[in-house]
Amino acid sequence: MPPRRAVTGRSQEPRQRFVEELRLLRAQKGDSLRQLGEALGWDWSLFGKMESGQTLGSPEVVQALDQHYGTPGLLLTLWELALADPSQFREQYRRYMVLESESVSLWHYAVGVLPGLLQTEGYAREVLAAGGMKGAELTQHVEARIGRRKLLASDDPPQFRTILSEVVLRGPMLDAQAWREQLEHLAEAAEWPNMTLQVLSHGPGFHALASTDVMFLRLLDGHTVAYTESALHGELVEETGPVERLQRAYDAVRDLALSPAESRKFIGQMLEEVPCEPST
Repeated sequence: MPPRRAVTGRSQEPRQRFVEELRLLRAQKGDSLRQLGEALGWDWSLFGKMESGQTLGSPEVVQALDQHYGTPGLLLTLWELALADPSQFREQYRRYMVLESESVSLWHYAVGVLPGLLQTEGYAREVLAAGGMKGAELTQHVEARIGRRKLLASDDPPQFRTILSEVVLRGPMLDAQAWREQLEHLAEAAEWPNMTLQVLSHGPGFHALASTDVMFLRLLDGHTVAYTESALHGELVEETGPVERLQRAYDAVRDLALSPAESRKFIGQMLEEVPCEPST
């Protein structure tokens, strides 16, 4: 049987398809970028960046474009697919991203940085920029990371447990207001019905995960895989023996951590320590 041919000839890659539709609809409408900006009330350069793939824009912008072009829901649907597309991530993370999206529960331990699923935009931008990203690449990866948060807010979200080393909460961002927003998001997330958040305070001594972030992904078939990450290397662990050893190490860390109620109080204390913006 000959290979099936694409009907439209347009890209099957979600982000590129979104870009193509933006260009096509504007061409059909006969608008220049400046005219589009004037019509919708946003700087025209934003639409130029969206059409070149430098940014996906916000849902509010995309909804306005749908209304402008008379395509109710089309662009917003393509935007959501582009935002969740695992191909946005570097090759070594793509299989992990697929497994994460299919998981029924996630158990995590953080050594020095918050898990991507709980990062605000400001936090994600500062962390990724510290790793050397900049320009369009930085913007794309921030959007991709923030897009992952939808997993925990879906209609049937996975159960998520995270244990945060106190170091994570003692390393504030350069921007105090952005750090306050991140802590507020953590405090809110700790109340979600599918969330268990614990803090591992200073003092318990060395343990097996002292230098390793780990995420356990329990899949629909009951199988569990793990993803470990250090400053320079990430690895997907799928063999039963190594996964079980990591789980025993995780259980030991969980026994040392504060209770969820104590952890919420701890985050509240961290919020009280963030400098307030000067009044004007």
